Amino acid sequence: MNQEADLTRAIQRLNERAWAFASGLLLAGGLFVATNVLVLRGGPNQGQHLELLSVYFPGYRVTFLGSLIGFVYAFVIGYALGRLVGFVYNRLAGVTG
Repeated sequence: MNQEADLTRAIQRLNERAWAFASGLLLAGGLFVATNVLVLRGGPNQGQHLELLSVYFPGYRVTFLGSLIGFVYAFVIGYALGRLVGFVYNRLAGVTG
């Protein structure tokens, strides 16, 4: 009976670090791709809405270098949010430890 409970707990448990890493990469990759698509597209008003992220991400611009800076910021935010989701899920599911 104890082995079955351990197996159930292991299956239900969400790996917080893996979830955080995946969330960070998803957010960072999305911002990186979106920025570089706008850079490659060009034009007079390229990325005027995406440029507003510079308010929250100092150093971010709609340029290739800006996409790298934004990648780092978005990864950190995605990592933190993913870690939080994993933590809350494990606590609500009762599979701590």
